[in-house]
Parts: sequence; C-alpha cells; structure tokens
Amino acid sequence: MSSIPEDAPPHCPGTNSEDAGKASACAGCPNQQICSSGAAQAPDPDLDAVKERLSSVKYKILVLSGKGGVGKSTITAMIARALALDNSKEVGILDIDICGPSQPRVLGAEDEKVHSSGAGWSPIYVAENLAVMSIGFLLNSADDAVIWRGPKKNGMIKQFLRDVNWGSLDYLIVDTPPGTSDEHLSIVQYLSSAPSVAAVIVTTPQEIALLDVRKEITFCKKVNIPIIGIVENMTTFVCPKCKAETAIFPATTGGGKQLATDAGLPLLGQLPLDPRVAQACDLGHNFLTEEPDVPATSAYKDIAKKIIEYCKNQMQHVMIR
Repeated sequence: MSSIPEDAPPHCPGTNSEDAGKASACAGCPNQQICSSGAAQAPDPDLDAVKERLSSVKYKILVLSGKGGVGKSTITAMIARALALDNSKEVGILDIDICGPSQPRVLGAEDEKVHSSGAGWSPIYVAENLAVMSIGFLLNSADDAVIWRGPKKNGMIKQFLRDVNWGSLDYLIVDTPPGTSDEHLSIVQYLSSAPSVAAVIVTTPQEIALLDVRKEITFCKKVNIPIIGIVENMTTFVCPKCKAETAIFPATTGGGKQLATDAGLPLLGQLPLDPRVAQACDLGHNFLTEEPDVPATSAYKDIAKKIIEYCKNQMQHVMIR
C-alpha cells in the first residue's frame, strides 16, 4: 500500500483521492509524480481475500488515540473482556501495534504460539469466546525488538487480516499504535473492504494528550471511519484503601468531556486510574471478574453496553455476515 509520506504537505489529499498529485497542496511533494500517475491508487489484489476472510466478522472496532501512553491496549482488552461476558457472543482482539505488542501479556497468553493449517493461522483463545492475534506470538522472545520499516509492518497487518482464521465473530477489537500513519492507513484500507467498521477514541484529561487526540478525530473524518465515541482514561486516581479520588492529570481545558462536546461526539465513559487494573494486566488476569464490584469494572461494562447499542443501531444496515 502507498501511504502519505512523513514529509507530505499538511493538506495532502491522500493517495486514494482523485486529486492525488494534482491538488495545490501537492506542489513540491516528493511523491507528486507517483500520485499523479495513478500508480499510488492501484487497487491491492489482496482486498478481495481480506473481504472474504472478514465476511464472518460482524463488527470491527478500532481503538485509536494518536497519543501514546493513554491506555489503548488496556482499554482494548477490557472492552473485549466486557463484551465476552456474554457467553453467546464471540469476540476477537487483533493487536496491530507491531513494534510494541501488549495483548499477549495483558491477556495472560505470553507463552502461547500460533498454529497454522490449511485454513490459515489459528488465533490464541484466552477464554471460550475470546481470541487474540498478535505479532507477540510470533517472536522468539518477549524482549525481541521488531525493527521494521513501514512496508513490512503494513504487510504483517495485511497477513493478519487475510490469513487469521477467526471463524464467526460478533466483535473484532483492533488495538492500534499511537499516531495516524502507516499502520492506521493500512488497517483502514483493508477494513474498508469489509464493513462494518467504527472507532473508539481514547484520551486522558490533560491538554498534552488532547492535542494528539484531536488529530486522530480529524484522521477518522478524513478516511470516513465513523466514531462511536470518546473514552477518557485516568480521569481520577481512586485510592484502593480510603476510596478518595484525586485528579492526577488535571483537565485544564475540559478534558475528554469538553473534547466530546467540541467534536459533537458521545462521551462513552470516564475511567478511574485504579492500580488494580494495571496489576491485573501485568499478571494477565481478568480484572472484570476478579473485581466485579469496583467503579472501574462498572465503567468498562457501561462502555461496552454503549458500543453494543451503537453497533445495533448504527452499523446493522451495513453488516456483512
């Protein structure tokens, strides 16, 4: 896939646009000749294979932020676990953070290895109705560094989408890296061939995080990915002993709530910074079942309910089963 280069002009129309290489913003771009020739717009021959593979997945949900360190991987795992509390639903997690895969550890599956057959790669099941695929399962050691340029990372994402035999899924939750570049363009291109697709945007309350999250919202609008809503993580710190709440990251500009209002998006929930969540993820335990009565569990379950409602009401008409 040909993606927008790092030195692209700020108003680059994108490689899939009819104005690629022709718009005024393209003047001086090193990729102008390639884009204007149409080479960048050539369809990927694997799109049909991805579409066929994902035709049995009802809803694909991207967990995005633009900012690192806001808790995307934790929230991905917790949303998936919350959805999987309904034993009648089949849930999958696809970890496309190629350089920093977290899901094997978060889900307690670090020692697992992927098996392949004529039907493709088999995902790792951490519960009867919860499966996960990550490059972490393909590394010799958890300490191995993935030192790849964009095209190789894009090829890995395509292979995950084309070759993993998920079977029939109700929800596929995609854990993404920070930013709005290669991996994001790749996943959007391939998932766009197999709707229904939507995004959950994750932020923390402080302005330094909101700066990048606003860019992610712009990215979704530009590539036509509907946004289910915004999740604010680490809203307050909840002391496990005295239950007192403290704003560790003050919302100097209104935090996720104001961002949602400004963007015209629902605020799906505000999650407390509970150290027991981090401990459960480090140990690969299911926090939602181990701590069923704490505020964080209630918040995650409420977010999952809102996602379910959105999928039923907004994505049903474009569902491909």
